[in-house]
Amino acid sequence: MNNKKKCLVIIPAYNEEKSILDTVRDLKEYAPEFDYIVVNDCSKDGTVALCKKNQIPFLDLPVNLGIGGAVQTGYHYALENGYQIAVQFDGDGQHDARYLENMKESLEREKADLLIGSRFIEKKGFQSSGLRRLGIRYFTILIRMLTGVRITDPTSGMRMAGEQAILIFATHYPKDYPEPESAVAAIRQGLKLVEIPVVMRDRMEGTSSISAGKSIYYMIKVTLAILLERMRRY
Repeated sequence: MNNKKKCLVIIPAYNEEKSILDTVRDLKEYAPEFDYIVVNDCSKDGTVALCKKNQIPFLDLPVNLGIGGAVQTGYHYALENGYQIAVQFDGDGQHDARYLENMKESLEREKADLLIGSRFIEKKGFQSSGLRRLGIRYFTILIRMLTGVRITDPTSGMRMAGEQAILIFATHYPKDYPEPESAVAAIRQGLKLVEIPVVMRDRMEGTSSISAGKSIYYMIKVTLAILLERMRRY
């Protein structure tokens, strides 16, 4: 009997024409057993044209949904197509496909529902800006105060979900800045969350979903969202 699990890489993409091909090549070389799907969030550049030309499977959203909506679309796709494992993987070159197999092994070994690749366990590779690191530490403290669980990298977009997490995230996933809030939602619903160390790279190209001017808005909005998620009844 073949108990091998179907694994899907979800690649949310907004204006990633200069990095999407390298991202896919990275996956093909270092994670060949993982299927992948690009979720195009109304890119204004040549992202879709490159996907078509290079026969890269993609979903083309009719309206811009933001990072959360794009990722949730990927979870819907995973659920509808019978995937037992789904991993969010940025299309801008930050994430390294060489870690995916280790993430899968850790998810299964730890019997975890959600696994986060953390930049800050071993503190190697790209560590983000000083301001962003300060914000990440703030969310680490806030989440631990509210849930009792310490997440060293709560804003990491490199995360792997098992079947239960796929079901939850396909049904409900935060829209704008989803990583900290979705982690709290997973903990609140009794899912087991673990972290492993990964090394990330600086983004190659593309448009970041959080600019410097949005940092204060981000901090306030995500804090309120986490507090509301903590009070949600399941």
